[in-house]
Amino acid sequence: MQFSNLSLGQILQILHQSNSLGKKELEILANKELIEEKSADVFNITSVNVREVIMERSLLFQSVITDYHKFPLRDNHTLETLWKLWLPLGIKLANKRQNLGRPLVQGILGGQGTGKTTLAKILGLILDKLGYKTISISIDDIYKTYAERQLLQKEDSRLIWRGPPGTHDVSLGIEILDKLRQSENQNSDNLIAIPRFNKSLFDGAGDRIEAEIVSKVDIVLFEGWFVGVQPIPEKNFDVAPPPIITEADKKFARDMNKKLAEYLPLWEKLDSLIVLYPTDYRFSKQWRKQAEKQMIASGKSGMSDDEIEKFVDYFWQALHPELFIKPLIKNPEFVDLVIEINSEHSLGNIYHPNYLSRAKKLSFDQRDSSY
Repeated sequence: MQFSNLSLGQILQILHQSNSLGKKELEILANKELIEEKSADVFNITSVNVREVIMERSLLFQSVITDYHKFPLRDNHTLETLWKLWLPLGIKLANKRQNLGRPLVQGILGGQGTGKTTLAKILGLILDKLGYKTISISIDDIYKTYAERQLLQKEDSRLIWRGPPGTHDVSLGIEILDKLRQSENQNSDNLIAIPRFNKSLFDGAGDRIEAEIVSKVDIVLFEGWFVGVQPIPEKNFDVAPPPIITEADKKFARDMNKKLAEYLPLWEKLDSLIVLYPTDYRFSKQWRKQAEKQMIASGKSGMSDDEIEKFVDYFWQALHPELFIKPLIKNPEFVDLVIEINSEHSLGNIYHPNYLSRAKKLSFDQRDSSY
């Protein structure tokens, strides 16, 4: 086999089999890293340090792969995603935690099917190998109780499903993140109760269950379908995308937008925000339908395609991705990293929100200096 023809997947299989890489293989990996300019920018990879980066990542790959059976996802893309995203991101978060000098709270924003829960679980495995204690918390974990949401539904009959702004206990979220941010300064006997939520209770309405007790956490991964999302100008709803069609739809969307303001103090507890961004937001319906069909095929109950259409449309009416997420990923004030997800769940571009503007400026400066 010609080394020059080796693909990334073939090289990772060599690593997977616990074999060391030769000089030529390392050179191929280094070239691949530098070609991906956006990703290299995110992970601070240059022609000067690329070999060191590859060696560090290779060693971590072989350490993490011993826990491959614990991965929540193992498919044709897994090894390449591990190499191109999960490992360098784990290293980046570890470095960020070390420089911060206190527990890091990393936000992860992603819609249905984008892989936010998978990302959080695998980052936990990687960070454990790097010596950092990690905990994952979903925005679902701070839902108001079943009884509280029943009262809420009587006040606003539009809240037919849990999930939209207003159905969470924001003050509880702030309290928990504050305690976790300060946990390094506390002794090991100072325990923190992390709320947990079981979606299956009360015929799928869900309720809180027994809290998880933790202490001295290094990194918090706080994920959810609208974590970090900011309110937008009211005028943006005047001409809104489907399924925001009727005046009643627009009223609901405007009311949810106003409710977002209550979450801003919670978002302020995030040290940075990662966005998992489908290259087409409509993939969420496709992914949900695939997931439900798999559940039904395995003998479990699942939603029909029509039920999924109504379910997903409801959340798009509350916080439409085109109105809320699309402008957010261009704003470096709120977002630190964007990870694009393709239709088949493979990785797309990985970039800083301000990468394109900086690249254009660099191109302009270089062109200007040539005159």
